[in-house]
Amino acid sequence: MARLQIAATHKSSGKTTVATGLCRVFSRQGLVVQPFKKGPDFIDPMWLSKAARRACYNLDYHTQTVAEIMQLLTTKSAGSDVQIIESNKGLFDGRAVDGSDSNAALAVLTDSPVVLVIDCQGITRGVAPLLVGYQTFAQQTMGPGLQLVGVVLNRIAGPRHEQKLLQAVQHYSDLPILGTLPRSPSLQITERHLGLVPSTEDERAETLIEAMADAIESHVDLPAIIALAAPGKAMSPAKPGLQPEKKSSLGVARDSAFGFYYADDLEHLQAAGVELVEFNTLKDRSLPDVDGLFIGGGFPETHLQALQSNRSLRKDIARFIEAGRPVYAECGGLMFLGRSIRWGERTADMVSALPLSTQMHDKPMGKGYVDLEATGNLCWGPQPGQQLPAHEFHYSSVEAMDPRICFGYHVRRGFGIDGRHDAIQYRNCIAGYAHHRHTKIHPWTDYLVDFLSHKVTVI
Repeated sequence: MARLQIAATHKSSGKTTVATGLCRVFSRQGLVVQPFKKGPDFIDPMWLSKAARRACYNLDYHTQTVAEIMQLLTTKSAGSDVQIIESNKGLFDGRAVDGSDSNAALAVLTDSPVVLVIDCQGITRGVAPLLVGYQTFAQQTMGPGLQLVGVVLNRIAGPRHEQKLLQAVQHYSDLPILGTLPRSPSLQITERHLGLVPSTEDERAETLIEAMADAIESHVDLPAIIALAAPGKAMSPAKPGLQPEKKSSLGVARDSAFGFYYADDLEHLQAAGVELVEFNTLKDRSLPDVDGLFIGGGFPETHLQALQSNRSLRKDIARFIEAGRPVYAECGGLMFLGRSIRWGERTADMVSALPLSTQMHDKPMGKGYVDLEATGNLCWGPQPGQQLPAHEFHYSSVEAMDPRICFGYHVRRGFGIDGRHDAIQYRNCIAGYAHHRHTKIHPWTDYLVDFLSHKVTVI
């Protein structure tokens, strides 16, 4: 096995392009590629997963312990030939001032050689002090454990630009130049308010991934990259266990409007005997025959017309909730279950099951990691007082909410629904802005499985 971490000096440098392109190139070569993403992001893993044709998993210091990160990496790497870890923001970025939760720290923890992607637009000789500074800072703060093995120069304007960059790097640094990628619109994933457009929404996704792979094959030294990758101990795929007895079924909204789910969370549900039945909020006219619903985050605001037009499904979901069936919704799912979503001059009717509406804004209302404390007010979930890590990223705010609503969490860090609370319950529907991750400290899928099983028995 081989493993690499793709990092950059800052966000939007092209590391997703390089990581996605590498995943597809190695997949073309018949290798089994296992992608990972540092941090809580949902969108980049969609691109990596599509490129590798294999589920991508998040490695996140805020929601996971170091032991959980390593267990997930080890377990999901089994049976793969190469693992690609894409960093988040810049190589040394993180919450902790000492860098203990940074991309660099993750590279040391996982023993992953780092390829640094540098956005060279508007820079020539200045790339040298930037690169030398990164090398020096790495030595001073991380020691020999951080393996900075090469650099990919991105967004090259032309031959003259490339030559000046090569001369500067080769004169001042001993880092190998592993590739020079041209500046090209055909290699750029469209960005908008929450970052990159998900692969599920981009009609050019497959064409774009193939173009990234072609560029990597043409402009990157692939044999050198493989040679620099950390040789890991070969691990056989885990032997398939006995199929769990089906205990309940859960409808999962998955389409271009909703798709923010952690792959390992869904796998935890399946391992516990929950049958996952996907449904499309844009096309399906009725719900599947299931015991509960999971409506994750996404972009309902970019699908207002289609969601509003699907009246029969909206009514079906509302009846499902009124009947007391279990429903769990996060962020975009919360917005969808309310009365309406307003974005600019446009207001669209939604499910109208929850006594609230949402409004989009030009700036984020909640962005980043959150720390929550359980109130004990929810029909399933953690014990009162339990501290929980999660994250949020939303441009919408809740408006016209019934003041009698009880909340499931106190927000100790972050914004949530009103700056102080998150997660509301109506009948047996729980909805909030925070995205939760199944971990030892917060085994939320176990809580849901138990509640589903109880409700199935009762109903």
